[in-house]
Amino acid sequence: MTAQQVWRVVSGAVIHFNQDDGWAMASHVALSTLLALFPFLIFATSLASFAGADAFADTAVHIIFDTWPKSIAEPISQQVLTVLTVNRGGLLTISVIAAAFFASNGVEALRVALNRAYRVQDRRSIFFTRAQSLGFIIIATLILLAISFLLVLAPLLTDLLREWAPWSNDIVAHLDNWRLVVAVVLLFVGLMVCHRWLPGGYRPFRAIIPGVLVTMFFWMTGALAFSAYLQRFSTYVATYAGLASIMIALIFLYIIAAIFILGAELNASILAERK
Repeated sequence: MTAQQVWRVVSGAVIHFNQDDGWAMASHVALSTLLALFPFLIFATSLASFAGADAFADTAVHIIFDTWPKSIAEPISQQVLTVLTVNRGGLLTISVIAAAFFASNGVEALRVALNRAYRVQDRRSIFFTRAQSLGFIIIATLILLAISFLLVLAPLLTDLLREWAPWSNDIVAHLDNWRLVVAVVLLFVGLMVCHRWLPGGYRPFRAIIPGVLVTMFFWMTGALAFSAYLQRFSTYVATYAGLASIMIALIFLYIIAAIFILGAELNASILAERK
């Protein structure tokens, strides 16, 4: 692309974001995500307990919160772990089924935001879209479940590796941050899946990648900047008292949601420029 084309793409994305209530949609996505987080983990933990994955709760919390700034993730993750240790009496209870439904509301919020950003009208049946959202919740649970099983096997595999390949000790030592790597990979795959299948219409994967990469880059820089702000200038604790951790998480998710929508706007603007 020429410099003029890049300017048209970026300005077009920002202008459409503002004209189409992007900031309001970001707040909707942020609140829906926060409200869906606990139901999703409750459902996922119940399914994991049914499958005998005792380490699931700790694994899921690490995978989800390892990409968050530490000052934001710690208070929320502690509360999540407290909630997940409550015995819910089996998988097929009304409360767990309700948790899966409410968790899917977060996926629906992403769908609405993406439909607006990609400038499409979703004509699919409400039964199809809701079933798809529930399917996403189940697939995400199964992925985390598989990772939790790998967590149990990881110490055995590293011991065998050290025994049969002593020269690999240095490599194994650098695998301590594997959960962060897994979180980043899952984040990329999750974004690709959301952009490809949640909104109406068809977009090839190559048309999705620019917005996804831009989203991940600004998520990382935004998380670092917000974390630095909290450490140096924030007065949220004094302002919100006991609600500080929830308010901080909500504002963080609001920033993340705005960047997510802008990534989709960028893809839509690139597609419009190529026509």
